[in-house]
Amino acid sequence: ANTTSPPALPQLPGFNDTNTAHRFLSNLTALVLPGKPTVPLAVDTRMFVTVGMGVADCQPEQTLCNRSRTMFASSMNNASFVPPRSTSMLEAHYSNLTAGVYTRDFPDQPPILFDYTADASNNATMQYTTKSTKVRTLRYNETVEMVLQNTRLIAKESHPMHLHGFNFFVLAQGFGNYNQTTAAPQFNLVNPQERNTVLVPTGGWAVIRFVADNPG
Repeated sequence: ANTTSPPALPQLPGFNDTNTAHRFLSNLTALVLPGKPTVPLAVDTRMFVTVGMGVADCQPEQTLCNRSRTMFASSMNNASFVPPRSTSMLEAHYSNLTAGVYTRDFPDQPPILFDYTADASNNATMQYTTKSTKVRTLRYNETVEMVLQNTRLIAKESHPMHLHGFNFFVLAQGFGNYNQTTAAPQFNLVNPQERNTVLVPTGGWAVIRFVADNPG
């Protein structure tokens, strides 16, 4: 091209064009190849996990915490994770010394069912979360289906959710509150995306499925 001619720039959607971004990302599919793992059809464990922001009590070591004695805290199913202070969770597990390190009671469902994406749900009672070190223990090779539901608490945001050490299948994504009846027919069980991170839509949900075959 003539060096004096300005480059022809493409017409791109706006950086805040959520619908266009969602339409592009949710329509990606996998290339199905012989010998390549496919999405498991039988599910052993189903989990519904809310993700979002909230507030929690200031911890003793947080000397600069604000005057209201609360702080912002991310949470899943109203459990805000605190890393172990002295012993790693894997070391505690293999040494059979988990007492005081973590508990195995991370819930498969949120403790309270509510209108997850409604403005009316964004109140002090619903925002409050507790700090803990909870895990969900899975049997080796079991298939897990997890609904990741964004909430309106504090703010509607698009949360990238990563599953360390795994690739998972993204069966479906959408906006608003997840509805099993209307969402299930949309599941891609033929050539779904296979990823290790999914961007849960703003004020929406994503359904992933994976095989628990990588302990630790």
